[in-house]
Amino acid sequence: MSSSDRVLNAGVLGATGTVGQRFIVLLSQNPMFRIHSLGASERSSGKPYSSATKWKMSELLPADVRNVVVKPCDPALFAGCDVIFSGLDASVAGDIERAFFEADFAVFSNAKNYRMTPNVPLCVPVVNTDHYALIAGQRAEKGLAKGFIVTNSNCSTSGLVVPLKALQDKFGPLKRVIVTTLQAISGAGYPGVASLDILDNIVPLISGEEPKMEEEVLKILGGVNADASACAPLSELRVSATCNRVPVVDGHTECASVEFAGSPPSIDEIKQCLREYTCEAQSLGCYSAPAQVIHVTEEEDRPQPRLDRNAGDGMSVTVGRIRPCPVFHVKFTLLVHNTVLGAAGASILNAEYAAKKGLI
Repeated sequence: MSSSDRVLNAGVLGATGTVGQRFIVLLSQNPMFRIHSLGASERSSGKPYSSATKWKMSELLPADVRNVVVKPCDPALFAGCDVIFSGLDASVAGDIERAFFEADFAVFSNAKNYRMTPNVPLCVPVVNTDHYALIAGQRAEKGLAKGFIVTNSNCSTSGLVVPLKALQDKFGPLKRVIVTTLQAISGAGYPGVASLDILDNIVPLISGEEPKMEEEVLKILGGVNADASACAPLSELRVSATCNRVPVVDGHTECASVEFAGSPPSIDEIKQCLREYTCEAQSLGCYSAPAQVIHVTEEEDRPQPRLDRNAGDGMSVTVGRIRPCPVFHVKFTLLVHNTVLGAAGASILNAEYAAKKGLI
């Protein structure tokens, strides 16, 4: 068995939260990983996982995890782990993730703390794995042999950048993007949005979400500098986001209008481009890479969260209602599963890619 195909021992930080639970569901189904250690707060440590967590996934709690004893999030207690997945809340993630990184662990984070750090890849694994070139510099700076940090994006960003990347690669630079999101309640975690706020209602504010989208898109669609010491975000593209919370459990819907910097392609050319888009994770045979990165639907009332969020086991983006825009060049509606490609699934595919490239 090659090093890229060996089973990796995985540790999960923030294991009792909803992102941590999604990590556990996906890792338990993935032949590349074995759940080795679970970490959470001092309140949960020392307890069997089934007692420490309030399970909120629709899938059953995996039997082989029920009796795993939860540990404090201390690198010294995670010996034997090849990879660390962090579902920690941003309020505590910064120091803990740094400690694991400096202890020479490969850390894949769902938190926002290091996303905009210049030498940390902000990676949607079906979009910009070329940013893994930054890892060598991270290791050199700290004198590490194995450790690094890779973050995945904000859940709403992850869906938007997939069709934008396809369009940018095929037709050249984009000039302006306006996006309005309709975001599922699972994106707020548990207990999340109060029922009296979200039932029969839309909340037109998700604190901090809009600037995250507007900044992250530029970093993800940009490149790295000449010596691979830092990211080189796009400087010409402008993104404007409006983010809303809606009474849907899973699946973020986003309505986007796009202006190209040059002559715009036809609608048929755009559809063909999106259908034909591929990524390196597919060619490497990564287990979680979807067979079709972008599903283009011709049905006039799709995508819809309940019908389309599980496309590609939640790792694909569905794009529909592709039509001319009277203000910009093209507008469309997309759907992304916010807790899979938008969260834990992206971190896991990031780790699969790193393993295939010999970085773990």
